Amino acid sequence: MDDINLHYRFLNWRRRIREIREVRAVRYQERYKRMLKDGDTLSYQGNSDEVGCYVAPRPLSKGNCYFEVTIMDTGVRGTIAVGLVPQYYKLDHQPGWLPHSIAYHADDGKLYNGNPVGQQFGPKCNRGDRIGCGIYADAFDAGLTTVFFTKNSKEVGSVVVPVAPDGLFPAIGMHSLGEEVRLDLQAEWGREEEDSVMMVDSHEDEWGRLYDVCVSGADYPKNRHPGWSRGSVAYHADDGKIFHGSGVGDPFGPRCFEGDIMGCGIMFPRDYEDEVDDGETLDEHPKQGRVQNVLYLNDEDEEEEGDDADQEQEGRKVTVFFTRNGKIIGRREVAVPAGGFYPTVGMLSSGEKVKVDLHPLSG
Repeated sequence: MDDINLHYRFLNWRRRIREIREVRAVRYQERYKRMLKDGDTLSYQGNSDEVGCYVAPRPLSKGNCYFEVTIMDTGVRGTIAVGLVPQYYKLDHQPGWLPHSIAYHADDGKLYNGNPVGQQFGPKCNRGDRIGCGIYADAFDAGLTTVFFTKNSKEVGSVVVPVAPDGLFPAIGMHSLGEEVRLDLQAEWGREEEDSVMMVDSHEDEWGRLYDVCVSGADYPKNRHPGWSRGSVAYHADDGKIFHGSGVGDPFGPRCFEGDIMGCGIMFPRDYEDEVDDGETLDEHPKQGRVQNVLYLNDEDEEEEGDDADQEQEGRKVTVFFTRNGKIIGRREVAVPAGGFYPTVGMLSSGEKVKVDLHPLSG
């Protein structure tokens, strides 16, 4: 009798082991639709009216926190998305369109964070570019993590997102004929320690000192275009928009091209110097804040930070103006941030080059 019971217990144990293995096999199985997978190469196989999507078998983790996608062919439209999604994400939607997903889209350079409407984020990507996506695992246990994106090994930007119960799975989306990418789920990422990737080639000593101040003294995020972060304002050459403490610009002036001269200045109130002389000097050591992409936080976080923003805007007002080829394009009244305004130049793609003149003749 004991031998029979032992035999049934053994058979039951084997059945349970087999079921566990089957569950694990299903759990860690890659999923894709309207795509052809050949080794590490993914290519779109739809009719351009429907989205194709790939979801990796395992989520990012502390031991494997980064992956890269190389664009082999942009196809008809280059509608390639790279990001993170829940395990059972709907495969007929681009990554970033549905809740709890986030993605950087190559065709428009926008970030889609659980919404089919994207926000301006970084440069567009083309054939041969490498798009990377990873997480900073140091805050992973707190239920939140910082997701960052790279282009050709240079960080584009980051955003804080909640971590889904099953984790965040690498995902690639495509939406037009001919699109093809090569996936590297074992890519490695080492955050650069250097202050900036911009090179300064100038004999003007003041520009060299200014460059150092802009990177460190003013504490402006090095991966954010001027105008994107709070307390900054900028006129952008590529779209002619003005960006004032936001990643979304407003129509402002004409686009600028090679040979155009862009200028920026400040119109101070008549009593401005008197106020400074009376003792209201600017803080030489402004309080450092968290460096983050505040544009892409959720609504609750934006409301919590709203009071701080209002306090910052209570500072002394001046009028910042911009020019193109010697003619004033427009003006914007802004509050002077703690520490004052610093002339700043931002660039986002290879080959861009400008000449800076800190002492132009004006009248």
